[in-house]
Amino acid sequence: MSQSPSDFDSEDTTASPLEEHRFPCDNCGSDFRFDPAKSMLVCDHCGNTKPADDSGPWDTQGLKELDFQAALREQLPAQEMEETRVTTCPNCAAQVEFQPDVHAAECPFCATPVVADTGTHRHIKPKGVLPFTLTEDQARDAMTRWLGRLWFAPNGLKEYARKGRKMDGIYTPYWTYDAKTASRYTGQRGTVYYVTVRGPDGKPRQEQRIRWTGVSGRVSRFFDDVLVLAARSLPKRYTDGLAPWDLSKLETYQPEYLAGFRAEGYTVDLEEGMTEARQIMDAQIRADVRRDIGGDRQRIITLDTDVSDVTFKHVLLPIWLAAYKYRRKSYRFVVNAQTGKVQGERPWSAWKITFAVLTALILIAAGLYLYSVYGEGGSGSFVPSVSGGGVGFTK
Repeated sequence: MSQSPSDFDSEDTTASPLEEHRFPCDNCGSDFRFDPAKSMLVCDHCGNTKPADDSGPWDTQGLKELDFQAALREQLPAQEMEETRVTTCPNCAAQVEFQPDVHAAECPFCATPVVADTGTHRHIKPKGVLPFTLTEDQARDAMTRWLGRLWFAPNGLKEYARKGRKMDGIYTPYWTYDAKTASRYTGQRGTVYYVTVRGPDGKPRQEQRIRWTGVSGRVSRFFDDVLVLAARSLPKRYTDGLAPWDLSKLETYQPEYLAGFRAEGYTVDLEEGMTEARQIMDAQIRADVRRDIGGDRQRIITLDTDVSDVTFKHVLLPIWLAAYKYRRKSYRFVVNAQTGKVQGERPWSAWKITFAVLTALILIAAGLYLYSVYGEGGSGSFVPSVSGGGVGFTK
């Protein structure tokens, strides 16, 4: 059974805003938005433009790291913190901010009704932002090409995506961690050699052996910008799949970059993020130890790592998000707004899968039949015959 575009409904899925930034046009008063193609603020109402950094020179020290231990002790400088009036969405756990005069609304990420808390939420300000590079049209083209490579996706989904349905530009929160590590290890280095032995049949053959030698040593490494997702609103396997990000393009955080986009608040705290960062670091350290051991094989027996000078940043990275409903189930697609890499969920077309299975079964049955009739040693094999100067085949 085929699927028509009517099987699909667009779904309003935007990230929970960290802050609603408005920049009124100085010509007509409408809101500016940041245009990735022009790297400028653009007014869609009157066409007026304005450089994003029109306010003056940016602080070149704005991307400096913050002390991890000081943050855990809640001793960061006051200028690194901000308070917003937020509540946690009971459905997706996104941090939702409300304007002072709003007491109830829908979660902008999953449309769940939420009621504002009366208190405020204190959190660490973003330090850096990776501006959008791809426009919405470019992101939609990337998503359409990605969908086109999915053999068993419903035709209706591909057609629906091509019709220009809106995508949401979202700045997603991440932590980056820097750290110095010094590791001591003990282990064994394996050297492969071969000996000649006689097999059960009495014939000589080569048999592999390994000679193990005890070793110990030290390795050290400086980790720079270990990246950890700081939100749970999107499936982590998709956001992880958007890597790599070119963090050398990070800019000092400026609210102008958020004009026309949303920014999601972090819901993975700093200490929890460091736990994941340590897993990434530990995997790299074990690889360093194996290289240091050398030889043909390596065994790590003990490994003790000292971690020092841990610093961090809160940064915002850009994604385009599209979400569709197919037969009452939601499917989401995310696009790296720097590189165009796409990840996402996908529905399966039952009729395409059924057709492919039936076709495969028919081909297999036909192949078996032909082999049984004309295969090697089969009774129906053709043999050449010569008659009247011509060559023919007879059974």
